[in-house]
Amino acid sequence: MKISILTKLFFLSITGFIIIVSCSKEKLEDDTPTPIVKEVVPKITPKGTEKYLSKNSDYVYNQEGVKTYQLIFRDDDLYKINADPTKEEYVEAALVFEGDTISPVGVRYKGSIGAYVGCVSGRDWTNPSGYKTCVKLSMQVKINWQDRKERFYDLNKLQFHSQNYDKSQLRERLGYWLFAQMGVPAPRSVHARVVVNGQLWGLFGLTEEIDNRFAEYFYKNGKGDIYKEVWPLKPTGEVQTDKAFIDALKTNEEKPDVSFFKEFGSAFAASNTTNAKDLVRKYMDVNQIISYAVVDRLIRHDDGPFHWYCNDLASCYNHNYYWFEDKKNRKMHLIPWDLDGAFEHILRNTNNITPIADKWGEISNNCSLINLGNPAFSQRSAACDKLTAAWAGFKTEYADLKKHLQQNILTDEKTIKQMDIWAKQIEPFIKEADAFHNSGITNEFNKKATSEATWNSAVNTLKNQVKFARTQQ
Repeated sequence: MKISILTKLFFLSITGFIIIVSCSKEKLEDDTPTPIVKEVVPKITPKGTEKYLSKNSDYVYNQEGVKTYQLIFRDDDLYKINADPTKEEYVEAALVFEGDTISPVGVRYKGSIGAYVGCVSGRDWTNPSGYKTCVKLSMQVKINWQDRKERFYDLNKLQFHSQNYDKSQLRERLGYWLFAQMGVPAPRSVHARVVVNGQLWGLFGLTEEIDNRFAEYFYKNGKGDIYKEVWPLKPTGEVQTDKAFIDALKTNEEKPDVSFFKEFGSAFAASNTTNAKDLVRKYMDVNQIISYAVVDRLIRHDDGPFHWYCNDLASCYNHNYYWFEDKKNRKMHLIPWDLDGAFEHILRNTNNITPIADKWGEISNNCSLINLGNPAFSQRSAACDKLTAAWAGFKTEYADLKKHLQQNILTDEKTIKQMDIWAKQIEPFIKEADAFHNSGITNEFNKKATSEATWNSAVNTLKNQVKFARTQQ
């Protein structure tokens, strides 16, 4: 490996080592000494034979085990991002993985409001602010930092999700797996053990970034762009503006061409009940989009594209989804996102903010605002949107696909067995974080990591919710 001047400075700046001591009785992976960066994050030029350059992303998202990722920051940089995580500012760090060091990379905290609830010092959860108070916060690691050309197992970014909200640590992974089982391209998700500056942070969900690498992996016969959280139609039923489409682009931002997405939106803006289903057939894969709706509704992904939050009828919006615009084959694909609340509203509504008021395709209050108990979070029925209403018109297809999901996938032999496999994988790391972070803390509310007892209870709750979903009409 070629050693740059900065790399030499890196090694000169090592003033000591921190030994990561496993608190689990089991031997855990990669408990190796970690150098402390005091002065500069090294610039390491790969020699070209590193494993991360020769294998593709299937290695990262292999479902067979839990891998350890180490991040090394300058103390000042770690202090900087911890002082105000909600700024989501990148700082430099080194990524150490299975004997290879990728340095520098960019690292920032990430997430919507829910990712910071209870984890920053500010008191207004609707406008998170302040310093970091949780052990874990979701992070993005940018491999293509400072125009780096080499990818990490063919990836440009890594996303580590804290899963602080989900005590089972399984909902997100399970949700994406179910979409994939039904033939819907969805981010791959595994678990990862994360160590920062020699200190165990714990177990994270490592979930695939939806970007050009995702598009090339899942849509090998297509060519187009990724958009985040832009609906083709405004709440008024008109097609979105060019600016809205351009602002939502996640690929090809330098030379945006939104003409096909706009054509798609314009077609449905002008549609009626007579031709709407034909337009779906023209612009989408019917089996794929109806499968999407079936999974979304059966897992109660109530904070996704079918939840329209409204201040008034003109300002309704939805979120937590992406689009792939396949210009080559002239098809649009909806991609699921942010599933850490999957199944939570199955048995009962666990809060009065995210639940959707209607069953699939139904309309409440004549498309006026709906209030489920929290006036700050009114909503409108999803089927008031022309595009969603067009999908809801495929009643036979929806019923058949729902039956398939309930009878052939959400079974003890398939889904519960898969959950047991994952639970066995992550149990040693739940125990490790419990012992490492909760030593001497007896009050469950004050524990810094999910305790083993809380985790076991949450896994059993999720299993019961999955079993109940089989019976949903």
